[in-house]
Order: sequence, then C-alpha cells, then structure tokens
Amino acid sequence: MIPKGGRRFSDKIMVEQEDSYDFRPVTEKDLPMIAGWLREPHVAAWWDDPEKEIAEIREHIDSVSVEPLIVELDGRPIAYLQSYDPHMEDDHPYADQPFGTLGIDLTIGPPELVGIGHGSAIVRQFVGELLEEGAPRVIIDPHPDNGRAIRAYEKAGFRPIGRRHSQYGDVVLMAVDSANDDEHLGTD
Repeated sequence: MIPKGGRRFSDKIMVEQEDSYDFRPVTEKDLPMIAGWLREPHVAAWWDDPEKEIAEIREHIDSVSVEPLIVELDGRPIAYLQSYDPHMEDDHPYADQPFGTLGIDLTIGPPELVGIGHGSAIVRQFVGELLEEGAPRVIIDPHPDNGRAIRAYEKAGFRPIGRRHSQYGDVVLMAVDSANDDEHLGTD
C-alpha cells in the first residue's frame, strides 16, 4: 500500500511542504522498536548503550519532567523525540536557562530517512507547538562533532548560545526564543 501522496517508505523520502508529523506518547510496546533504532550506526554514534537508554526511556514514560514521544509520518513511526524541563531536575546543567525553558532531543530511527530534511522539519513543527503553548525558549544540545544535527537544528531556527561540558558530555547548546512571531523559526 502506498501512503497518501504516493510516497513509499522504502524509497528515500524527501520532505514535502505539506508534511505534518504526529507526536504521541511512548508506550512499553514501542521500546523494542526504539532499541532497534538505538543500534543503528547513525544513532549509536551519539547515544549511550541501548539497554541503558531504554531503561531511562522506560522510566520517562511516567515522568513529570521528561515527555518521551514517538514521531509519526503518515501513521508510521519514524523518530524518537523527548521534551524535558531542566528546572524539574536537581542540578540539571541547563537550569541556568530562563524559567519555562524546555529542552528537546531527537533521533530519526530508519536510516533511509536521515539527511533528507525530516530532522529540521520535525523540530521546526514541535518547537512551534512548544512556543505557542508558552515556552519562552527551547534548547537542544547536539555533540559538537555532530555537524548533520547542528545544521538541521540551524535550519529549524536554533542558534548556538554556548559550549558546555556536563554529565551529558560535550555539547553545543542551541536555543530558539519566543518572539510572538515566526522570525526565529526557519522556513527552509
């Protein structure tokens, strides 16, 4: 069956202007799929051991400080996304950000969907929703060597605000601020 728009998921799918992603909570049934994604080379390079990560994601399912989500395109799970509040964790390294700031992390699972625009499109849509809901700032923290992610986040409107070293390793801290307009959200 070919999804709406005539696109096949087995082909390299370029992002189309009308693409809209759905975000749903992670369930216990999603954990094996996420574990498989965490073993993919394009993901494993940036995440810890899959068993450790899955244990943390499992804990986040019922967390108030971290919201783990599955990103779907045309009903197919394509990415793991989490949103978190750095002010709800003791000694979080980003607690110096303005109150109400939310952090996000994203990983696209299927390798054939990497490098063709989904990362920046997903982030742009999700960040837009967070800013509409009142977040004054959204942050993301890619590793300095992850140029692909940094470029995707810049396309989504993020700008680097500093380098950090913490329990999460070396990162480029990036932010998008609310301005009651779309000037900070990239359109490319």
